[in-house]
Amino acid sequence: MKKILLLMLILILSITSASAAISAGVSGIEADLMTQSPNPARPGETVELTFSIQNVGNNDLTGIVVEIEPEYPFSQVSGESLTKTISFLEARQDEEDATLVKFKLKVDADVAEDIYEIDVVVSDSDTDSSVSTTVDVDIQGKEYAQVVTISESNIDVATVEPIEFVITNTGSSPLKNMAVSWDETTGIILPVYSSNTKYISYLDVGESATVAYSVMADVNADPGLYQLDITLEFEDYDSNTNTIETKAGLFVGGTTDFDLSYSESDEGEVSLSLANVGNNEAYSVKVSIPEQDNFQATGSTSTIVGNLEKGDYTITSFSISQVGSMTSTDEDSSGTAQARPDLSEMTDEQIVAKQEQMESKNELLVLIEYTDSAGQRNSVEKTVQIEELTGGTMAAGMGPGQRQSSSNNYYLYGAALLVIVAVGFNYRKKKMQKEGTYKPLSVELKNLKGSILKKEKK
Repeated sequence: MKKILLLMLILILSITSASAAISAGVSGIEADLMTQSPNPARPGETVELTFSIQNVGNNDLTGIVVEIEPEYPFSQVSGESLTKTISFLEARQDEEDATLVKFKLKVDADVAEDIYEIDVVVSDSDTDSSVSTTVDVDIQGKEYAQVVTISESNIDVATVEPIEFVITNTGSSPLKNMAVSWDETTGIILPVYSSNTKYISYLDVGESATVAYSVMADVNADPGLYQLDITLEFEDYDSNTNTIETKAGLFVGGTTDFDLSYSESDEGEVSLSLANVGNNEAYSVKVSIPEQDNFQATGSTSTIVGNLEKGDYTITSFSISQVGSMTSTDEDSSGTAQARPDLSEMTDEQIVAKQEQMESKNELLVLIEYTDSAGQRNSVEKTVQIEELTGGTMAAGMGPGQRQSSSNNYYLYGAALLVIVAVGFNYRKKKMQKEGTYKPLSVELKNLKGSILKKEKK
């Protein structure tokens, strides 16, 4: 029994001694994070961590292994080891005697701004004892922004055009004191009503802001694509100014406009004057008479007039017949001629409506097709008031009563002309009598005859 008790005591003492040795090995090590570079760490970049390894125990230590165990958002850098070995640590070290070890880790590019933990394990190779320390690593989001959209890609010349830039914070850190500016090196495109710089005081992660400008292209600008150099300046976490530069294209030119007017008509031939009243040249201009209710083109319904520079004009002609017209009678829905109502019996609204109806029946619809300076094919519809066509084309649409009305008008015009001539002769006679120079018509004829005979004798 005594032997058994003695054996048990020896075993207990052996275990206690081994535990004390292990405890002494791990408890005497202190690991602290001394520096972090950069501080804070930046997404997508590397961070260097410097640790202080200090032996504060009573026993000297050899073969100490320091290992770092990275987890998201940290990872191993290619070519860099995650373990460091310290061959000897003297007992009872001061801070000045501590050993420094450094590790480099990769920071994930999409990590959000926050404080993240990382474990450092210090182990004794002789006793297999270890101690783990958790340290904090500060990560500051990366400042970055970009111009996501531009409201306009095409502006006209000599015209004030609005243009907007949408700026989005695509980084992982807020932006502050941002300045947005642009420049067009040729000076063709310039800002109006303001400078070329706008300011944004604060822009959070994922948020967007719109900066608006009014711009104008020079009236003599050649159509084409012009480059805008856009600059974004902002302050980072350390209040340092960072600059992002990008480019955008803005096309100057494009569509134009036309003015169409009635020129003349002869025997059903209608001449139209077409002018380019816009700011851009029109290429391969084609003028057509589409199908419509009141007019009909006989023969060719379209003609190509070529290119029209801004301010230029041309004249084009078509053979046009008038299918229907507003005359002294109207037709009801069944086609039966109805006498127009007396204007004295109509209200103001009815008179205006009737006038608009008469004007619309005399409007010729014309289609203008052209290629703009951007190479796009466009079409524009214009209407022009056409006077009554000559050469019987109007009469083709008239009834017997309408022709009679026209003949009566001619008689009235002739009678009025005779009255005017008679009044003129009477006025001239009275004036000459007053002046004493009046001679009867018979005397004047006799004198005229004598003068002729004298000339013949000579």
